[in-house]
Amino acid sequence: MAPHEEVVADISAAVKAFFSRKQSFRIFHGSTNSTRPAHDDRIVDICALSNILRVDRQSETATVEPNVPMDQLVQATLAHGMIPPIVMEFPGITVGGGYAGTAGESSSFKHGYFSQTVKSVEMVLATGEVRVSLVITASNSDNADLFNGAAGALGTLGITTKLELSLIPAKRFVKLIYRPYSSTHDTMKALQQATEHPDNDYAEGIMFSSTHGVLMTGRLTDDLPPSASPQNFGGPWDPWFYLHAMEKPRTKESTDYIPVAEYLFRYDRGGFWVGKQVLDYFGFVPFNRFTRWLFDDFLHTRTMYRALHGSKMSFETMVHDLSLPYDTAEEFIDYTTQQFGIWPLWLCPLHAVAPPTFHPYTTGSDQDGSPQPMLNIGLWGTASKDLDKFVRQNRRLEARLTELGGRKVLYSHTYYTEEEFWQLYDKSWYEALRQRYSATTLPTVYDKVKVDVNRQLQTQQLPWIQRLGFLWPFAGFVGIWYAIRSKDYLLHRRLGWMRWKPGERE
Repeated sequence: MAPHEEVVADISAAVKAFFSRKQSFRIFHGSTNSTRPAHDDRIVDICALSNILRVDRQSETATVEPNVPMDQLVQATLAHGMIPPIVMEFPGITVGGGYAGTAGESSSFKHGYFSQTVKSVEMVLATGEVRVSLVITASNSDNADLFNGAAGALGTLGITTKLELSLIPAKRFVKLIYRPYSSTHDTMKALQQATEHPDNDYAEGIMFSSTHGVLMTGRLTDDLPPSASPQNFGGPWDPWFYLHAMEKPRTKESTDYIPVAEYLFRYDRGGFWVGKQVLDYFGFVPFNRFTRWLFDDFLHTRTMYRALHGSKMSFETMVHDLSLPYDTAEEFIDYTTQQFGIWPLWLCPLHAVAPPTFHPYTTGSDQDGSPQPMLNIGLWGTASKDLDKFVRQNRRLEARLTELGGRKVLYSHTYYTEEEFWQLYDKSWYEALRQRYSATTLPTVYDKVKVDVNRQLQTQQLPWIQRLGFLWPFAGFVGIWYAIRSKDYLLHRRLGWMRWKPGERE
């Protein structure tokens, strides 16, 4: 394994060569948790940056390279009795992806976005120069504008090559309390109130229907009552988390004690509830405990992302995280119910973040226009199989979201026109940053998120034998093939699910 500095020097040299030729490039790191279709372009390969360099319990920090996935990060930090404050729920999401994208979780109401738990980053600028952005305070910092601007900017200001992360003390379990509600309004009101309780470490909700919601609040603890048994979600015979929550009593609260790593990755099996659509897709596969066990290897998020991209099924599926002010979130859910009828919906409260930023944000109507907390709604379900109609559905969704003061998380399909996009984000601030750090040869955020519909239409002109791969049921089998041959599937088969405990070393 080459030392970090040697790998960074190679990346710097590759970037300098592109810069000298005034050529743009994209960053290749071997995996993705975005649903956007891939672009064909020149790349800089940073796959080698996948190491945990240091975990320091005394300073409560971890220094890691950007391609370290969440499960490996949690495994390493738990060995020191620590965990990151924000852990994205899919094990394959990387540290660099969390910083360069928008990553929130059930602890984000308390700690903010993942990027807000990053203490410093090392970056290779578009010129090939290596620079460290270390934020100490707002008034005493090095390259603070780059540090803050690159958070959520999708690698369009440079290549992140190393990050220093904050850590917090871990406990053995998350004590999770489930509280049922009979309306969207009551569930959202209770969730907002839960974010104001200082003892809660985690808070989220699931709306299973307009009359069935569940609020879940969690607290880290080392205590397991003698009458309680740990509730696991990682094994093939364990329940999927959302089904487990759905089956909780609808008239009283209940409690689970979940091993901390199992809680953090509770949605990995089934990808929230998208895995049900995978089995439903074929029509002849029942959805029950046996089939969830039988096809378990294919129903973890790493594998499902590979299958999604290989099959092109992202063009008939709504996969969006949509963040709105609390006072318009219920109206938005009414809209999605009428237009799509998609249930369940994930509710994740988010900490306030100040603009300018590419993270979702909203400001209050008071005189100072201070940033306000938002509610993220996970909308994941089937849509039209007709490409034209699918695009129209997305365009209407984006328009309604904008009308209600909401913002997309930009990992998903985006159909805004360029003018519409820059009405939502501060283009002058962003372009000034690109000029200051010589990043104008790189793709813009809009370049990276827009979906090229014409390219997808071209697939409809292919010979019929080639188009079979995009049609039911062949698209599903193509996706399975891509999943099997992927390194993520092989990694899952080799490692399995590791149930880590604080202070336990391999």
